[in-house]
Amino acid sequence: MHFTQAIARLPAATCGAGQTTARLGAPDIAATTRQFLAYVETLLQLGLKVTVLPAAADYPDAHFVEDTAVVMPELAVITHPGAPSRQGEVDTIAPVLAGFRPLARMSERGHMDGGDVLLVDKQFFIGLTARTDEQGIREFAAAVEPHGYQVAAIEVSAGLHLKSIVNYVGRNTLLLTEGYVNHPAFSGFNSIVIPEEEAYAGNTLWINDTLITPQGYPYT
Repeated sequence: MHFTQAIARLPAATCGAGQTTARLGAPDIAATTRQFLAYVETLLQLGLKVTVLPAAADYPDAHFVEDTAVVMPELAVITHPGAPSRQGEVDTIAPVLAGFRPLARMSERGHMDGGDVLLVDKQFFIGLTARTDEQGIREFAAAVEPHGYQVAAIEVSAGLHLKSIVNYVGRNTLLLTEGYVNHPAFSGFNSIVIPEEEAYAGNTLWINDTLITPQGYPYT
């Protein structure tokens, strides 16, 4: 898939009040903003047009825009995030995406974070996590299967989201943590295994034949 557009949101000064499972202390807002701008610059260098949305102080996690929608060539599915504090974010994203794609919107009965959704060709792998449930996956499948997509649920026992531990990096290859090497859903792929001490390197993006990966993980 060749990407031409991206949506990003400036981190708010309130981002330190966001959801977290880490115990790393309060974020450095200035450093967070610098890292965000470096990320946007990287996307621009890869040829994408980037729509940068203003910070949303009422939603400390709103800079994680991927959790609010799943976009494919045919449509964008507006999710219903698993954390109650994040559910209002979708109303700030839907009008933006409406300028690019037809929209389908999940009900409030199910829950889904976009960080649990991995697309490889026409196959979706969706993590069953604290943020994404079976009802959410059923609603998502009903929206995308008419467009020729298949959906497989993956139980995630570690990590906040599926894409914290598994990502597609092109050439029929997955970058994944040790615990998922032998998962039957991934048996048709080649694997690059991330050692446990470098698990954060699972947060890697494959965009236009370039990998964007965190610094500080030399083995990966």
